[in-house]
Amino acid sequence: MIGADKDTHSVAEHSLQAAQIGYVLAVMENYKNPEEVAAILVFHDIGEVRTGDLNYIARQYVKKDEEKAVREQISRIVGKEKILDLWMRIEHKSDNAGIIAKDADYLEQALTARTLVLNGYKDAQLWIDNGYKMCKTKSAKKLMKELNKADPNKWWREIVLRK
Repeated sequence: MIGADKDTHSVAEHSLQAAQIGYVLAVMENYKNPEEVAAILVFHDIGEVRTGDLNYIARQYVKKDEEKAVREQISRIVGKEKILDLWMRIEHKSDNAGIIAKDADYLEQALTARTLVLNGYKDAQLWIDNGYKMCKTKSAKKLMKELNKADPNKWWREIVLRK
């Protein structure tokens, strides 16, 4: 989570927070195995380690083969078939777990955007607005609406003010 500063966070931070949000979102959606959704999110950006995360503008000019990157990256590890399956489920939103996981990914990005908006980067509101449009689950849409009223900096300010 971004605290008081305006720095972006790492893929590791994003993946952890998305997995945590995914677990909670799966519970809210009454999904029988929230751990499965969290596992999908642990691996959902594995290909970006090699390909990078192309923004909207870059994608207008560059094509990447993230599946190739994922397959090569996991080719020599135990459990590669399961990891590929987890990755495919979010990439293709092929089942409820993949859909919930993708919504959690959008929610995590929106949470980061909300922090940026409150820190002065007003254009980051587009991430929240677009994320809301992309979400499929009722619970994710509800959380996105609440996010627009939330102050993600509140928790650390309360700690500072206690001292």
